[in-house]
Amino acid sequence: MKMLVFIPPNDFKDESLEMVKMFFDRWKVENKLTSYSKKDCVGYHGATYTPDINTNSVDPSDYDGIVLIDGKGVDTYKLYEFRPLLDLIMQFNNSGKLICAIGNATKIVARANIIKGKKIAKPEEEETRRAVVLFHGVPAEEGYAISDNIATISNYESIEQAMPEVLERMGVK
Repeated sequence: MKMLVFIPPNDFKDESLEMVKMFFDRWKVENKLTSYSKKDCVGYHGATYTPDINTNSVDPSDYDGIVLIDGKGVDTYKLYEFRPLLDLIMQFNNSGKLICAIGNATKIVARANIIKGKKIAKPEEEETRRAVVLFHGVPAEEGYAISDNIATISNYESIEQAMPEVLERMGVK
């Protein structure tokens, strides 16, 4: 099992990334960090990570899925409008691979136009709610939702509840 973890170049949520990496490490899921930056990426609380691979070089056939980390950087860089990232998400989806979005990174999955009829975790921010409705996702009341190959987690607090089920669906647990 090999997962890709995408972070914005700056202002991603350090705590979301740490929690996801903790679960992957605990269940021995190989993971690579990716971003569009060639330099170190700095989280909202100051954590610094060097991407293992530039997102431009990603081949979805090398991975079993992708996790999109949330944070202010998603909005700062308008990653939900960045066509190369949306195309990459569509490639993962077309291959039936897991796509997991946390918090406002759900806008990226919505704008990739792959959520029609799929249950989406209760969005916390208004702009994410609008994107889910606009792209015909079905907003759930829960903090996380898994619908086919798409897992959405509404916030950092829900990651701990969601990841065991996400890993189980991937066949890891």
